[in-house]
Amino acid sequence: MTESPVQNLADLARLRGAPELLPQTRNALREELNQAMANASWFTIGVMAPSIEQALAALRSLEQSQEWEPLEIVDSPKEPGPVFLKANQKGGSIRIRIEHGLGEGMLISGHGDDETTPSTTWGPLPLDFFS
Repeated sequence: MTESPVQNLADLARLRGAPELLPQTRNALREELNQAMANASWFTIGVMAPSIEQALAALRSLEQSQEWEPLEIVDSPKEPGPVFLKANQKGGSIRIRIEHGLGEGMLISGHGDDETTPSTTWGPLPLDFFS
């Protein structure tokens, strides 16, 4: 079996789309991500997906895994197509737009309540990472 080129969260930052992950790599990344997220006060989430349904499913599985209150959709296209979903936990909102040419995956950015906690982005993670 070949070793995955992704061994930690930092390895994901150079990718345009989420890689396929071996189960042991997925578990290690989940543990590292949980520790990293513990240092943030709130989050923004970006989801690049082939459809609105897939983007929302990825976001909802993240919300459920973190025991967050579900965010509210405030803007969404009527037509089908590849999308970029932007969720803002502080504002409680989700905005979705049609966006062609993106990779596929989920980006999570942790933020602090002031400038002493720098924002950090992790991903792209597979859409089913939290399922």
